[in-house]
Amino acid sequence: MTTQVPEPVRVAVVGTGEWGKNHVRTFAQLKGARLVTVCDLEETRLAAIRSQYPGVSTTTRYDEVLSDPSVEAVAIASFASEHFEQARRALEAGKHVLVEKPMTLRASEAEELVRVSQRAGRCLLVGHLLLYHPAVVRMKQLVSSGDIGELFYLYSQRLNLGRVRRDENALWSFGPHDVAVALHLFGAEPEVVTAKGAAYLQKGIVDVVFVTLHFPGKKMAHIHLSWLDPHKVRRTTMVGSRKMVVFDDMEPSDKIRIYDKGVDVRPEAVSSEDYLRVRFGDILIPHTGTGEPLRVECQHFLDCVRGKAAPLSDGAHGLQVIRVLAAAQQSLDMDGVPVAVKG
Repeated sequence: MTTQVPEPVRVAVVGTGEWGKNHVRTFAQLKGARLVTVCDLEETRLAAIRSQYPGVSTTTRYDEVLSDPSVEAVAIASFASEHFEQARRALEAGKHVLVEKPMTLRASEAEELVRVSQRAGRCLLVGHLLLYHPAVVRMKQLVSSGDIGELFYLYSQRLNLGRVRRDENALWSFGPHDVAVALHLFGAEPEVVTAKGAAYLQKGIVDVVFVTLHFPGKKMAHIHLSWLDPHKVRRTTMVGSRKMVVFDDMEPSDKIRIYDKGVDVRPEAVSSEDYLRVRFGDILIPHTGTGEPLRVECQHFLDCVRGKAAPLSDGAHGLQVIRVLAAAQQSLDMDGVPVAVKG
């Protein structure tokens, strides 16, 4: 008895800029996909696509992608300001959608995309890449298994010198990554957000932001974002009641270190000095795998389209991230006033 191999998912990629070209490369390589069309406004980019991927059609007109019956799924990696309209139209045209972060720039738009995808019965996956990173997968396992004890708080830094954006500030450009990870690891949405920042290079476009998310049970996440910094840093630290974990994405191989450190509470102690005892244990550097997160994410999208998996970073999760970013932006505009996250 032979097993029938499912037909490859026929994919179109929209936007071939710094990140979109990686989507083109990945879908062209995945066995479960067939890259049908690439859409971009710049003809020079499309000429390069035709040269590198013979047989893939190109167009500058998004309408042609939507009207093409051979296109089953659309990966949108265009400007953030275009994500909502392009994703909405693709879903209404009956296409499955992978939309890059940020999903939208307004919570109301994110809510609309979730409604449209449900109404259309189509997959909506948001490109929160770090959720597919082997290191973050391991961190989630450590939290879920209780190996680190109760997760108290975490903090992350996403810093660099450039690339300076003009169509979005540092919060909306960098923030979706770390907000998505924080929500994923805590398994909850924060109740209140505070944010402070400043615009040094361009008036009205914030270059550096400090964001604090306040979760139920007094749990917290603090996020430092900047494209005006002397260091390139991509680091997340989470602190549990039993162990602590550091994920450093700038490390070439040892991405995660697990510290068997903490403060033990000893109720049977006879003195206040012995009630809390600092514990210093071993440091474990586990092997987390070498899978490329984008490749894992795109394969997951294909599996969701074929009904083999449920979206990890689905529209509902994307909506949560946008709600947090919207609250952070409101707090930023009010110079750090706490803002409730509207669920």
